[in-house]
Amino acid sequence: MQVFAPMSGKNTRGYFAIGVEGISKPMNLGNLLRSAHAFGASFFFTIAPTFQAHEVKLSDTSDAAKHLPLYTYAKVEELSLPRGCALVGVELLPEAVELPSFRHPSAAAYVLGPERGSLSPELSARCDFVVQIPTKFCVNLGIAGAIVMYDRMVSLGSHPRRPVNPRAPAEALPHHVRGGLITRKGRNVKQA
Repeated sequence: MQVFAPMSGKNTRGYFAIGVEGISKPMNLGNLLRSAHAFGASFFFTIAPTFQAHEVKLSDTSDAAKHLPLYTYAKVEELSLPRGCALVGVELLPEAVELPSFRHPSAAAYVLGPERGSLSPELSARCDFVVQIPTKFCVNLGIAGAIVMYDRMVSLGSHPRRPVNPRAPAEALPHHVRGGLITRKGRNVKQA
C-alpha cells in the first residue's frame, strides 16, 4: 500500500487528487496535468493509460510531474487511495449528481473516463459518488477536469461571496473567531 502525503491547496482544508482511466491522447493528459498543478492538486493518477509518455510534455508546459506525485496503475484493482479519501467519478449519467449541487468531500480523488468512452463498470462500482457537469454533450477531458477543480475551489475555498449586483464590491470574509477551550468535562473555558 502506498502512503501519500496530502498537501492542502491555497486557503482550503483537506486535499484533492485527480486522475483518468484509459486515457489515450497525451495532449489531453498534459492539459489535465497542467490544470491539476495550477489548481493545487495533491497528486495525479492514471489507470490503464495507452499513450506515449514523452508526448505529454507538449501540452504540460508547467512540467507538473516534477511538482506533484504521479501514480500509474495498470488496472482498477491496483488503485490505492489514502484512508478517508472519497473516490468521485465524473460521468454523464442520469443518476449522477449535477456538479453545481454537489458538496465536495474535504478529501477527494476525482476520476474521469477515457476520451470517447466511459468509466469502466469496475471503476464506477468503486466510486463513492458520481457527478456530472450539466452540459448538453460531453466536453473535452481536460476541460471537464478543470471545471471540476474550479468548482471545488469556488465551493470549498475561502473566497468572499459574489455580490448580488455585478457592480457592487465583493463581500469581505468574516474574521474567524475561535470558540472557548473545551475541557474533558465539556465546559467552555475563556482563554486569556
